[in-house]
Amino acid sequence: MISDKMSKLLERSAAMSNMYTEGARMKAQYGVENVYDFGLGNPNLPAPDIIRETSIRILNETDPWYLHHYMPNNGFVEAREKIAASLNRRFGESYGADNIIFCTGAAGGINCLLKVLMDPGQEILTFAPYFGEYDRYADNVGCTLVAVPANIPTFQPDAKEMAKYITENTRAVLIDNPNNPTGVVYSAETIQAICDVLVAKEKEYGHAIYLISDEPYRELVYDGATVPWVPDFYKNTIVAYSFSKSLSLPGDRIGYLALRNEVEDFDNIVYGVAVATRIMGFINAPSLSQMVCAECCEETVDISFYDRNRETLYNALTEYGYEVAKPQGAFYMFVKTPVDDKEFAQKAKEYRMIVTPGSGFGCPGYVRLSYAVNYAMVEGSLPAFKALMEYFTENK
Repeated sequence: MISDKMSKLLERSAAMSNMYTEGARMKAQYGVENVYDFGLGNPNLPAPDIIRETSIRILNETDPWYLHHYMPNNGFVEAREKIAASLNRRFGESYGADNIIFCTGAAGGINCLLKVLMDPGQEILTFAPYFGEYDRYADNVGCTLVAVPANIPTFQPDAKEMAKYITENTRAVLIDNPNNPTGVVYSAETIQAICDVLVAKEKEYGHAIYLISDEPYRELVYDGATVPWVPDFYKNTIVAYSFSKSLSLPGDRIGYLALRNEVEDFDNIVYGVAVATRIMGFINAPSLSQMVCAECCEETVDISFYDRNRETLYNALTEYGYEVAKPQGAFYMFVKTPVDDKEFAQKAKEYRMIVTPGSGFGCPGYVRLSYAVNYAMVEGSLPAFKALMEYFTENK
């Protein structure tokens, strides 16, 4: 028999699993081109050509033993130096190799980091709506995820409200910027307000409260938006980054953690993450991906592809009467539903559409659309969105 804990996790994941299963069934029944699947945040764009070219060159030029054998758990030193140099150029940092830890995506990095920072029974704070897996990350280390209620309609976190939820047991605050599921970019003013509260709370409770900035969508921004560099605002910041979205490499599981020397207990955190990669079974990030991404870390996919989808969807949905906070980043749109979000998602299937209920992101009453899809699907879906809104308008 499987464990009680896993049984509960399977129950919590059933809705997501059912969505994928139902999507496959619908595509088999109606044809892939006739199903409008906005469920999964899986980049539709291929990785830039330079990824393949660099991969081939590194495979041809690098000693096979060196490339495919164990390296330091934090990653190849020379690869970490290249990431550090890029961040130094872009954000005015003074990083060296020791400030960078390669990990199996941002998710692997955050899980290892929480293993180092948290004791069972402590609390991790985040802001609704939030990436649904954060609940599982907290559970992995025996902690509680505490969600500050969503600040509707802007979805910019409310720092004053956050202050009410911080307790003696709060050891970390986890933000996702640009945000999944809303696509909202947290502004510099928002980040500053959050950090002011954290500084005051650190003094009140007499211990560090780490701010973990999860940034897999940092490069995917529109309309001239910029993502604030959080270490400039708060001493105890640790950045988690993934190349899954900026380079369309979700299957490669490659990312990094970045932290300044001034972060409290820096040496033990860096060493602890290296140990955590072993005891959690990652050992180290994929070796070839480290080398490739270190050389291509300032490349991106064609962001205009996502921007076209964003503009088309936003303009059409607002015309049809949907309420949407226009996303400035990522490739998600959070749409207010005229009925319960789960009921809306279920009804949408009758129009051959797959959307994700906002309840799974800690914010019921909305659905998430992932527009990391081909443009033809976006265009094809518009009559269905219109008809769905007309149905609910007529059946109030």
